[in-house]
Amino acid sequence: MNSAVSEPALIGIDWGTSSLRAFLIGAQGEVLDSVTTGEGIMQIPDRNFDAVFDRLVGSFPSNAGLPIVVSGMITSRNGWVETPYVTMPTGPEHLAQSLVRHQSQSGALIHFVTGATTEHISGPDVMRGEETQIIGSAALGLSDGVFVMPGTHSKWVHVALGKIQDFATYMTGEVFASLKDHTILGTLMEMSDFDLSAFQKGVSAAQDWRANLLHDLFHVRTLPLMGKLKEAETADFLSGLLIGTEIVAALKKNKTKRVTIVGRNDLADRYEIALQAVGISCQRAPDDIAAKGHFLIAQAAGLLT
Repeated sequence: MNSAVSEPALIGIDWGTSSLRAFLIGAQGEVLDSVTTGEGIMQIPDRNFDAVFDRLVGSFPSNAGLPIVVSGMITSRNGWVETPYVTMPTGPEHLAQSLVRHQSQSGALIHFVTGATTEHISGPDVMRGEETQIIGSAALGLSDGVFVMPGTHSKWVHVALGKIQDFATYMTGEVFASLKDHTILGTLMEMSDFDLSAFQKGVSAAQDWRANLLHDLFHVRTLPLMGKLKEAETADFLSGLLIGTEIVAALKKNKTKRVTIVGRNDLADRYEIALQAVGISCQRAPDDIAAKGHFLIAQAAGLLT
């Protein structure tokens, strides 16, 4: 790597609910160094975001004078500085124009990426942080298409012409946890290693034209009760049923044969299995797309010299 490419140009921070990632970004948008911690916004004692920020930025030895762009739930009502939402469609230029400036107690100038919102028939939808990751994909040849971002509240995002056109949130992960831990469905569950067959059975049930989720959920109890499913298989069957239902609903709105998965954990693997089961090909977005998004937004805002 030559010296021009490896010269630090920007600090990007992706500060979520449960985790925190900081990137030292080079002049061409490449990640030169990174730090990951579990200090999400809900894990900060006394909401002392300034102290965490100073320690984080101080971990990069070449940080003096670099512009700083921060995205994620840190800009929510429970975060450091609540920012407004931009509306759809949105791209790096729109987000750059909407950056919120804030000076930390130590004097550092921070540029917060605002969240994004869209309106559906049933009500508004919002995101914070995901918009920066999706924008980052444009730098990697993934500027158009459908993206899924698995999580407690997974996001399906439609991108065209390098801009986010629309998105929808599905509370699949939270519903799974609630059903498993707080309803009768969890009483027969035995946690074990991932059971692919049981998961695929759940996905298949969700695909069936006769699928009826509120009715089918009761089968999570009756199948093991009648000996048609082992108790150790029920959690993965439920997971497949819920993820499959989400995918069927999302694909009705997003007509596509290819989906980009943002994430590389076990949950992302489940989405890939379920998508392939319904005939959808998948690709994975790189881990550093948030940093790419920080770079593109900073570039559009004229922060890079």
